Amino acid sequence: MGVSRAAVSKVIRDAYGVSPAMRERVNSAIDSLGYRPRISARGMRGSTYTLGIEIPDFFNQFFPTVVAGATAALSGGPYQLVIAPADPAHADGYRAIQALADRQVDGVVAVSPMVDPEWLEKLATRVPLVMLGRHDTSRHYDTIVGDDAAGARMAVEHLLTLGHRDIVHLTLADEITQCHPGTPHGIRLATYKTVMREAGLADRIRVVQAGPGQDAAYREARAMLDGPNRPTAVFASHDEPALGVLRAVAEAGLSPRDVSVVGYDDTDIASHPLMSLTSVNQAGTRMGERTVALLLERIAGRTEVRHEVLVPRLVARGSSTSPS
Repeated sequence: MGVSRAAVSKVIRDAYGVSPAMRERVNSAIDSLGYRPRISARGMRGSTYTLGIEIPDFFNQFFPTVVAGATAALSGGPYQLVIAPADPAHADGYRAIQALADRQVDGVVAVSPMVDPEWLEKLATRVPLVMLGRHDTSRHYDTIVGDDAAGARMAVEHLLTLGHRDIVHLTLADEITQCHPGTPHGIRLATYKTVMREAGLADRIRVVQAGPGQDAAYREARAMLDGPNRPTAVFASHDEPALGVLRAVAEAGLSPRDVSVVGYDDTDIASHPLMSLTSVNQAGTRMGERTVALLLERIAGRTEVRHEVLVPRLVARGSSTSPS
């Protein structure tokens, strides 16, 4: 190839001091030989040019939106995103996050409300870390969240303005809403109760818990709709359970005038004409972009903590209207 090992190493590491002509010669030889650097060895020398992102599951379509934003932010650069979903047997996320760290990624993004903050603090002293969707007061890692209190207030007040009074909040199990102070679902639940009390409807507060996924929400919704105290509106903690409620409403032969539905996250399917789901948009793509930006700043040497809050907005569609 006619170049030194040092020159090849510099090109692979994208190091300073390589001329454009030399970079072109080395890259041409790499392509012709089909050479791929061993990531583990590269990690021992320095950067692996990989970023890890842990997500709880693929049920919630908000997470792919975040991943898409992160991927777009890395386009054209040297970094590759590695996705590690938490498996059902280790849904808290510890195993997936640790697996990314063990593979020597240059930084980690995690979406895990159940992981203990002190465990995260220790990890962040070794690996640059950004937590998405946690309202933590951290010392060593960054956070980026939507304003969940403002978003939940928008949703409930929207239904109140339409004339609804029997509003149910469909949320997740206690292990998610109460595992740590400041979880998004916990804040949405608390805000729902606050807004209902402010409206003089404390006696009509009704919280229903469901497991992850549309099917669990559908079963709970059918029980509500078939029961003696059918609500006129449901505020779901995110879009996935909201879609389960829409299915139950449709199968029961009801319309939004009978039972209105509001979700949270404004995922792509919410805008489909057959769904037309009213939802709170918390800018998932923008979250993914900003998460990557914060992580790259950490990798570059920033040590001061950043806590970013994105402002949500309510997108009203056909699933919510005045009660009959």
